[in-house]
Amino acid sequence: MHAEQLPLFPTLRPLEPTAPFSAALRLYQQHLRREGFTENTIKSFVSDIRLLARYLGIGQPVGAVSTRDLNNFLQWLQHGRGVPCSPKSYARRVTALKSFFKWLTEVKVLESDPAAAIIQYSVSSPLPEILTDAEVRRILAVTERRRKAEKPDARPELVITLVLQTGIKKSECMAIVPNHIDTSDPQHPFLYVRYTNPRQRHKERKLPLDPQWIEVLHEYLEQYQPRRKLFECTARNLEYVLTDVAEEARLAKHLSFEMLRWTSAVRDYMAKMPPDQLRQKLGLSKISWRENGEKIARLAASLEAAEAKR
Repeated sequence: MHAEQLPLFPTLRPLEPTAPFSAALRLYQQHLRREGFTENTIKSFVSDIRLLARYLGIGQPVGAVSTRDLNNFLQWLQHGRGVPCSPKSYARRVTALKSFFKWLTEVKVLESDPAAAIIQYSVSSPLPEILTDAEVRRILAVTERRRKAEKPDARPELVITLVLQTGIKKSECMAIVPNHIDTSDPQHPFLYVRYTNPRQRHKERKLPLDPQWIEVLHEYLEQYQPRRKLFECTARNLEYVLTDVAEEARLAKHLSFEMLRWTSAVRDYMAKMPPDQLRQKLGLSKISWRENGEKIARLAASLEAAEAKR
């Protein structure tokens, strides 16, 4: 007996273009969970599509939505709803629309995707601040002095160079335990970014480290002797470390984990790292990459233009 192909929707009847949004959303939620999206993202996307359904009117079938309807909805969000729509919220709602209608098209509910041609109006969140190469050199000069001082402290150099090399987030930095760092091959050490939450396992990754960073690590371990986490202080304490370094380096900017992460990403982009490799290195989903990848490209272009004027 030949095995029969499993139906696309084994527990629910297949959708038709005449289906209401409520029926489509149940299956869309299942799709997002299978794709590994976080619960927060799923809740946000579903809420955005429900808002669209209310705007279009009760009972509007998913197959009757046009690109014009979607553009009118986006205009209403910005100018007619009477509720502020921040650049970040607007960008997420555009992403939710594109994700939802792309899925409906892929599962053959719709013949064409009305969201594919959505007009992206010029609403964008401000670009994050990053460090120039000269500023990085000033910061590292300070961390080197502290590392070689009469009472040496390797921690500032350890944390700053770690984020500049790997682009990890503050929360990922605070979650590191010493055995997440693989030094079995001294010339090719690695950091394993781990997550305890099963829903976030898709963010786990293996990132190369500079062999010279391992020397700083050994100094730090000898000085601080952490028992469980690599950094046993609070995240706020490490933020104070960054602030102190920035003040000593006479940096006009507020040095933060986020600034170091964006600086790392822009440096990798300018070094011609393939976009999907950079996305994976940063632990971003393909949807998050749409906005963040564009920001990285704009930051790189801005940095190159500034350097060219010098």
